[in-house]
Amino acid sequence: MLPTGEQFTLVLEGEAGTVTATVTELAASLRALRVGGVPLVHEYPDDLTPPYGAGIVLVPWPNRVRDARWTLNGKEQRLDVTEPSTGNATHGLLRNTGYRATDRSDAAVTLSATVFPQHGYPFLLETSVRYELTPSGIQVTHGIVNAGADPAPVALGAHPYFRVGDIPSEELTVTVRASSWFPVDDRFIPTGREPVEGTENDLRGGVPLRGASLNSAFTDLELMDGAYRHVLTAPDGSATEVWGDEDFAYVQVFTQPAFTGLSGTELAVALEPMTAPANALQTGEGLRWLEPGETWLARWGVRYLPAAA
Repeated sequence: MLPTGEQFTLVLEGEAGTVTATVTELAASLRALRVGGVPLVHEYPDDLTPPYGAGIVLVPWPNRVRDARWTLNGKEQRLDVTEPSTGNATHGLLRNTGYRATDRSDAAVTLSATVFPQHGYPFLLETSVRYELTPSGIQVTHGIVNAGADPAPVALGAHPYFRVGDIPSEELTVTVRASSWFPVDDRFIPTGREPVEGTENDLRGGVPLRGASLNSAFTDLELMDGAYRHVLTAPDGSATEVWGDEDFAYVQVFTQPAFTGLSGTELAVALEPMTAPANALQTGEGLRWLEPGETWLARWGVRYLPAAA
């Protein structure tokens, strides 16, 4: 068996060519996505677990919780420390969990996993993620059901690393139409919210990735045709667009060189759709409280935009 468990390969014949994706049982990771043979995510070998969280689902919170602690009804909750270098809890509770397939077709798969009550998170959730190919990419639908007896705080995100075909990432331009960003301390915890105007974090007009070093969350996003849209553009005009519905009001942009195990060039670029910023369990920002029996659905997706003829 592969270290990521069972793999699910999706195929759809579209106008732009064959669309394919590979999703893993472990953490419901999006391992591969191609449109007409053009890779849109950095892939990783079969013999690795998702390196640097590549493609994994982040639930019931994305990013980090400072000191792995938060307060519920006046009582301190202590999560397991999963980032020893900072003392934080990071990327939710399902990073090392195997999902089960609950629905399957040639072009779609629904994977489900349970969040059981545990250290620092005394809630029972039934979660799902549906990957469904479209003629130009993929649509991802997350579902969370509060299966417990008390209101439960939830947020979610995903951690893909994107590319535009085989073009070196250093040659791409990133565009994020956000008017605010979150400065962080030395443990990657937000210290406030500031306007992007006049800063190197103003990505609204597009910023070349060559020489860039980004690890920031953004919000106050511009809604375009009913969605938030973040774009990596190649010199020839082709692009990979990451879109999110109104629940995904935050995005983390992360660039990192020398990511061993990921395909493509040395630079890897993550555009992480999130429904809340880091430390949401402490601050409450973006946090959603689900009543017992309540269901929440949120969607994001990826599409390939070929160069104009």
